[in-house]
Amino acid sequence: MPWSKQEMAERAAREIQPGSIVNLGIGLPTLVADYLPDDGSVWFHSENGLLGMGPFPLEGDEDPQLINAGKQTVTVVPGGSCFDSATSFAMIRGGHVDLAVLGAMQVAMNGDLANWSIPGGKTMGIGGAMDLASGAKRLIVVTRHVTKDGAPKLLERCSYPLTATGCVHRVVTDLAVLDVVGDGFRLVELAPEVTEAQVIEATGAPVRG
Repeated sequence: MPWSKQEMAERAAREIQPGSIVNLGIGLPTLVADYLPDDGSVWFHSENGLLGMGPFPLEGDEDPQLINAGKQTVTVVPGGSCFDSATSFAMIRGGHVDLAVLGAMQVAMNGDLANWSIPGGKTMGIGGAMDLASGAKRLIVVTRHVTKDGAPKLLERCSYPLTATGCVHRVVTDLAVLDVVGDGFRLVELAPEVTEAQVIEATGAPVRG
């Protein structure tokens, strides 16, 4: 059966190496932090100016001045630091973020990413996604395999406005883990009881085992 959101996050967490500086995108990617060891081996970066982001605070312990990029209150681990947005984006653009985990509306087989605007829909702005997609050393996308209407999100070419080109390395969906290989997607792992045929049918681009 397909992975739940929590299982997708847990699978994505297994991609994170100790000692990494990691930026988690808004939404589903924020769940990834729940599945990492609490040993200080991974440092979380937030583009609004925080390195060493800790877990969400307990009710009553919130500090309104400590928020992540999604405007959720967070904590800071010992040794963490705060800085201005210019410094934060200099870190991203300078290649100092080892891994970004982002959501997506569409991913193309050449690694193009569309995750900020649906034509005709409400647009909130691209935010830091463009910089993260282009500046992080590695990019993993965590997303449902298809839309609510059943349309594939993994495609030969994106039809939505792009966030960045050729940036996605690996995709974790509710059906499978796949790598971007240029002329299609390479199947790395299947969710329990999901078949390769189901993944191929749900993907709008060639899939190789």
